[in-house]
Amino acid sequence: MRTIAPPFTVAAPTGARIRDRLRVDGTDEQVLTLVGEHLGRHQRADFAERLALGLVPVKGNRRAERKKKLTVVSSSRWAGAMTRASEDQYQLSLRCLYGERVALRRAVQAITQRLAVPCGQRRGRVRGYADQKERFQKQRRLQILQRRLAVVEQRLAEGCPAVVVGGRRLLHARHHLAEAGLSLAQWRKRWEAARLFLTADGESGAPHGNYTICVDPADGSVTIVLPEPMRHLANVPRGRYRLGSVVAFSHLRQEWLDRVTANRAVRYDIVYDPARARWYLDASWATATTVPPAPQEIRAAGARLLAVDLNADHLAACVLDPHGNPVGRPVTVPMDLTGPASMRDGHLRAAITALASLAEEHGCAGIVIENLGFTDARTTGRETMGRGRRGKRFRRTVAGIPTARFRERLRGIAYHRGLVVISVDPAYTSRWGAAHWQQPLQQQNKQTTVTRHHAAAVAIGRRGLGHRIRRRSGVTANDQRIVTRRATGQTGPGPRPRGTTSPPRTTGTPHEGCRTRLNRDDQLVLFPVPKTVRGAPGARCLTPGPDCIARPTPVDNARNGSD
Repeated sequence: MRTIAPPFTVAAPTGARIRDRLRVDGTDEQVLTLVGEHLGRHQRADFAERLALGLVPVKGNRRAERKKKLTVVSSSRWAGAMTRASEDQYQLSLRCLYGERVALRRAVQAITQRLAVPCGQRRGRVRGYADQKERFQKQRRLQILQRRLAVVEQRLAEGCPAVVVGGRRLLHARHHLAEAGLSLAQWRKRWEAARLFLTADGESGAPHGNYTICVDPADGSVTIVLPEPMRHLANVPRGRYRLGSVVAFSHLRQEWLDRVTANRAVRYDIVYDPARARWYLDASWATATTVPPAPQEIRAAGARLLAVDLNADHLAACVLDPHGNPVGRPVTVPMDLTGPASMRDGHLRAAITALASLAEEHGCAGIVIENLGFTDARTTGRETMGRGRRGKRFRRTVAGIPTARFRERLRGIAYHRGLVVISVDPAYTSRWGAAHWQQPLQQQNKQTTVTRHHAAAVAIGRRGLGHRIRRRSGVTANDQRIVTRRATGQTGPGPRPRGTTSPPRTTGTPHEGCRTRLNRDDQLVLFPVPKTVRGAPGARCLTPGPDCIARPTPVDNARNGSD
């Protein structure tokens, strides 16, 4: 059994992002398209120049020279945003290459270890392949992975990752339009929309937090600074263009108003969705760093927690008290993750919102989740998670669980509702939860079907509170008036002298007596039930007297021959 990592509190989000729709007319749409295409063309040229520099220190990326060149065809602030975007994209591409190298190395190692074992045999914990046909296919796959690894190693050595502005998936869809369900005109529209650049970084001290794209909080009007070659399109002074639509930002509006009225930095992005033919304005800013309470502090405060088990099609939740005991009935929140990406994200947000509402309803201080990543499933899943159609279907299900997106969405929603998110080690939660908690939960909730996922949620919550997952042996059962089990470690009173007062019967004491008991108020102890009254410990010994002399019965008189 591997070592269980201690639980930790997920950090609060470091920023916020909100969106509102821009209801533009034909003229506004034409101006936005011209500006986005112009800036996007020069930003891609700047990014290509940054890629040619390779992996150099920060002082060697020549950002000042590139910004000066871009200022001539745009403005100083547009140029700063373009050079910053190029550097961010370059660093992100390098991180993706490092992650791909780690995944390829692990896959190559797993296949190499299995190829070293003959077919149908096992060496320690490494199992060979089933037959020669599967072994041959794995040898071919090993060669493909080694070739991909060599390409990644070469790109990292040169410091020049391969990047497609607009998306590699959309680029490949150009050659498979029928499979993508797109026409050539529809694909061209999406390709051009993905390569627009309409991003303006915020600036503290500027009017309403941003000088390039400015939103007036009084009336919601939006004005943008036009690039130098397009100043003839301005409809307001100082080379600006005011859109005919207004924005309101209903979500987190008060926080946005606090920033823009104080002239604090706010970044704006204008995005076009060709599938819906809609324009949107996104506002984002950095938030103050807050330190959430530790799991030990939450437990010491005596607060409840909502434990959640993430699955492919639903969320299993259960409320736990500070002692790790389930409270109320387990809850199942359905989660449909089919359809387009926007629909899947909407369903995920709805499920998380239901969890947050459930936590607030039961007075919980936070939500406990597993620290899932499924890195092994995505890298070496073909070698360790089954084979054939069944294994492929299982790996596809596991890989489709949105662990990272679920954690990020939950962190943001919980933060704005005043809840804390605790992450625990996922090791053995499903197995131990089903072994120790599924049956007790079913006994407690007879009208609800308790699954092993609900039991896993209890195990997750107990681990988040710092308790052991296993139940204490011999704990008194739920309905103490019916069951015949008593908590261990509890002893009953010994024999008492005659005339003393009997302590009251406890609710958990089973009724082991019969008609031979002298007093119904006497409390039974944990001893075998005697067959006679005289053998019972603590039984009262009666002093012989006139009332205690055994009188002969008529049958005895007949046997003795007396009348």
